Amino acid sequence: MRVVHNWISGVQAPTSDHLDDTNPATSQVIARIPRSQASDVHAAVVAAREGARVWSRTPASERAIALRRIADALEARLDELAALESQDQGKPVSLARKVDIPRAIANFRFFASALEQETLASTRMADAINYEARKPIGIVGLITPWNLPLYLLSWKVAPALAMGNAIVAKPSELTPLTADALAGICADILPAGVFNLVHGLGPECGQAIVEHPEIKAISFTGGTATGRRVAATAAPMFKKLSLELGGKNSTLVFADADFDQAVAGAVRAGFANQGEICLCGSRLLVQRSIYDRFVEAFTAGVQALKVGDPAHPDTDIGALNSLAHRDKVEGYLSLARDEGGTVVGGERSPGPGAFLNPAVVTGLEPTCRTATEEIFGPVVTVHPFDDEDQAIAIANGTEYGLAASVWTSDLGCAHRVGEALDVGMVWVNTWLHRDLRVPFGGVKNSGVGREGGRWSMAFYSENKNICVKLGDRR
Repeated sequence: MRVVHNWISGVQAPTSDHLDDTNPATSQVIARIPRSQASDVHAAVVAAREGARVWSRTPASERAIALRRIADALEARLDELAALESQDQGKPVSLARKVDIPRAIANFRFFASALEQETLASTRMADAINYEARKPIGIVGLITPWNLPLYLLSWKVAPALAMGNAIVAKPSELTPLTADALAGICADILPAGVFNLVHGLGPECGQAIVEHPEIKAISFTGGTATGRRVAATAAPMFKKLSLELGGKNSTLVFADADFDQAVAGAVRAGFANQGEICLCGSRLLVQRSIYDRFVEAFTAGVQALKVGDPAHPDTDIGALNSLAHRDKVEGYLSLARDEGGTVVGGERSPGPGAFLNPAVVTGLEPTCRTATEEIFGPVVTVHPFDDEDQAIAIANGTEYGLAASVWTSDLGCAHRVGEALDVGMVWVNTWLHRDLRVPFGGVKNSGVGREGGRWSMAFYSENKNICVKLGDRR
C-alpha cells in the first residue's frame, strides 16, 4: 500500500500516526497519510522561516520562471495526475483530465505572467512623488477542500509563491494524492522550506495552522461552519483572512431564453463533478409560462447522464467523495419528501462505492430547508416564478451569496437581475465561464474577501506607500 508523508523543507517527513485514504468508487484503502499534529505544523513553520528569507529575496523574474517550471512538470504528468485525482475524489477521470489538471497548470502560468506584468500606482505632488510598493507577507497557511483538490490548491499556491511567500499547506485528508505530487514537484524546483505540506484532520492539523502565530495569513476554502471557526481563531490574531465558503446557487431561466441552451446549461450547472462544486446551480428557478416544458426536458437531460466507473471515458457522474457524504445527501432527499417534494432519481447504484443517481426535486416551497441549505451533491430543486422581482426574491432567499446564472435573450433583464442578485459572481447565458483575471468570492455566508488576478496578488502581499520628497529648484 502507498504511504504518503508530509513534505517539510523539501524532503519527506514521516510521522508516527496515520489515516486511511479511501477510493470512494471502490471503498478500498489506497494510501496511508499522516495524522499531523501541532508539532508537525510547527516543524513546517520552522522550515518556512528559512524558505521565506530566501524566497522573498529572489527576483520576481526568477520566481516567474519557477512557476512556469512547476506548470511544465504538472503538464508532463497530466494523465497520471488525472488518474490520481479520480481515484482519490471519485470524479470521472475524463473531467480531471479535461478540467482539473489543465486549470491547475493554467494557474501557475497565469500568475507567472501576472507577476511579470504587474504595475503599481504612483501619484505626483507638487514637491514629492508617492509610489506603491509590495512585500511578501512571510509565511501563509493554505487549507483546501476535497472537491477540486489540485485545482483549488494551485489557485492559492501559485499567487502565494509569485508574491514571494513561504507556504504551509494542508489539503483535505480525503484527497491527499495530487497535493503530495505537487509537493514533490516543488521540492525539485523551489528552495528548501518554500513549500511545505502537512496532512491531517481539520480540528488537529488545520486548527494548528490557523493558530500558529508565525503564520500571518490564512486562505481557506471549505464549508461555512468550518469557516466560522477559522475566522473566530484568526481574527483576534490580526491575520489576513480569505474565506471561500458554501453556496446555494440559483440558475434563473426566463421564458425568452434559448430553450435548448438553457436546459443543457442547467444540467451542467447542477450536476458537474457530482454536484460537488461550490458554484453548482442547485436551485433551478424557471419562469412559470415554460415551467412544465422545461422541467420535462431538464429531467430527461439529467436521466441521460451516465453514472458509473470514474475511470470509464463515457462516465458523466462518478462516485460521491465518501460513503458518509452519500449518507448526508440521501438524508436531504428524505427531508425533501418529508417537506412535500417529489423526487425523481436519487437511487443508490449497486456495488461498494459511494454512487448515487442524480435527483430532481419539484413541488417544494423555495423557503424550505432542502431548497435553502447546501447539499453539495447531485440534487437540484426546481421552482417556478412569475416575474423578475419574484425570481430575484427567491434567488436571494438563502444565507448564501456565492454565484448565480441568468438565462435570457433580454440584455436589459440580464443587467437588472444580475445587479440585484446578492452574490459575488453572475454568469449570463453560461456557467462557470472562468477568467483568472476577475474577482472570485461570495457575500453573506459564502465568504470574506476576493481572490483571482490582482486580488490574489494583493492578498498575498503587504502594500506600502513610499513618499519621496523632491529637491527644491535652484
